[in-house]
Amino acid sequence: MKLPPGKIPIDILKDVVFKNLGDPRKEVILGPSAGVDGAVLDLGTKDAIVSMDPITGAVERIGWEAININANDVATFGVEPAFFFSCIMLPENADSKIIEKISTQMHNAAKDLGIAIVGGHCETTPGLANPIVVGCIMGLTEKGKYVTAAGAKAGDKIILTKTAGIEGTAILATDREEQLKNVFSQTLLDGAKQFYSQISVVKDALTAYRSGGVHAMHDPTEGGILNGIHEMADAAGLGAEVFSEKIVVEPETAKICRFYQIDPLQLISSGALLIAADSVAAPKIIENLTKEHIFANIIGEFTPNPNKRILKKNDDTAEMLPRPLSDHLWIALSR
Repeated sequence: MKLPPGKIPIDILKDVVFKNLGDPRKEVILGPSAGVDGAVLDLGTKDAIVSMDPITGAVERIGWEAININANDVATFGVEPAFFFSCIMLPENADSKIIEKISTQMHNAAKDLGIAIVGGHCETTPGLANPIVVGCIMGLTEKGKYVTAAGAKAGDKIILTKTAGIEGTAILATDREEQLKNVFSQTLLDGAKQFYSQISVVKDALTAYRSGGVHAMHDPTEGGILNGIHEMADAAGLGAEVFSEKIVVEPETAKICRFYQIDPLQLISSGALLIAADSVAAPKIIENLTKEHIFANIIGEFTPNPNKRILKKNDDTAEMLPRPLSDHLWIALSR
């Protein structure tokens, strides 16, 4: 079968990728699992959280994104990201200025988050049209002091920080500026490009985890908010009831998505954080996030039946929660 752009379908992950994992080792507490964006390794006195992500759809801020997107994955375990490895692949006609640009972006982003860049690889790669950066990141924690995206429980409230489509909006406003400025004002585009400043969820995740009552966290990357909810539900074997009116979409996102005829709820949303929390603890989590000037609200809850995932709309109608075939960023970039 021909694969869609972006993440490969979950059935291929389960039927092919997850069946070819080499030799099992006793140090692996948590290995590859659908909907979970990192591994947990037993290092003796501590546990290590390890995750990996490529940056393929962005160009102008690729080094900055490589640090922040990977850091988000470790933070969703409730753990501070600490060590970063990168593999930088460049088009054959690349010059040293590209390396300097990417490296400087990575350095500045890592320094802001207290992350050390400790190794990696850099090469020119035949056949590439644009640079690709693959990052691997680690964080250390006390034994058992973490949550995973698979930990949601039936009855948990679904809390969303910030808004839908943050990263996708920033990428399109930056990398498709020449196209979009024929339709939108420079003020709108400049505002949309500033969405990059919201992409880190490290503070969101650590604040929520330290509040107590958090069972699972997940940053909705490819496939946006809707796919992020599906991934959490898949990992926990649950259903979900989601209220579309509770998911905030900024005007810049709505207008750019309308232009490309894409759904903001299915647009890559790094910068937002999905939290599954005990219903009693949810108000306190939101209160603590608000104290950190992070907007958050309850957008639904997880339910027992994994075959029943519902999206309730503003007009009181409901439909099955859409599962994106691929991120709507790829649709926009093809137009």
